[in-house]
Amino acid sequence: MEVILLEKVEKLGQMGQVVRVKDGFARNYLLPQKKALRATAANRERFEIERVALEKVNAARRADAEKNSGSLDGKTCVLLRQASESGQLYGSVTARDVAEAASTLGVAVGRTQVSLDRPIKNLGTHTVRVFLHPEVPTTVKVIVARSEAEAEIEKQRLAGLDVKGMAAGGEEGTAVAEQFFEEGAAPTTDASAEAAPAEGEAPKRKKRKAKAEGEE
Repeated sequence: MEVILLEKVEKLGQMGQVVRVKDGFARNYLLPQKKALRATAANRERFEIERVALEKVNAARRADAEKNSGSLDGKTCVLLRQASESGQLYGSVTARDVAEAASTLGVAVGRTQVSLDRPIKNLGTHTVRVFLHPEVPTTVKVIVARSEAEAEIEKQRLAGLDVKGMAAGGEEGTAVAEQFFEEGAAPTTDASAEAAPAEGEAPKRKKRKAKAEGEE
């Protein structure tokens, strides 16, 4: 089927172009979403009459999207899902799920604005493209985790923090270690300190030894 594009469609063409697409793609996506018109003689004439008005509307929408893109581009959102020990989700994350999560960042995102080739089926961080306008692409990082704690660890990792080091040597690590000692007790920090004699103890030993040798 030949259609006239009413806006830019990625990998297809610009506004005003006449392109040939599969009938199903046109009927199920382009025409219902008002992204195109059938390329009939009447519609071609109609488009030329309305071209200036359509271009003005498109420019206004693009400017609005560019203004909002800074609030979204490169930001991180979280989705909590159940998963197996191997990280395989019990289900999947769809474009609708990503749109809802991205909308929590302060910019309304629709399902059709999310470019997701296939549903997400694993835990981890996934970079997803979002088009606030056909000519304004942005990206968001979607963290899929089993809990808020897992998501926070992943955020720290993305920020370049040493998560293992923090757990072992930071305040959290200290708090965990303290659970293994009785109240008032403290771990020995230097193994040699245990073997070293207390101050003044060595001279006393030498005196006792010298006295014993003299008595002999």
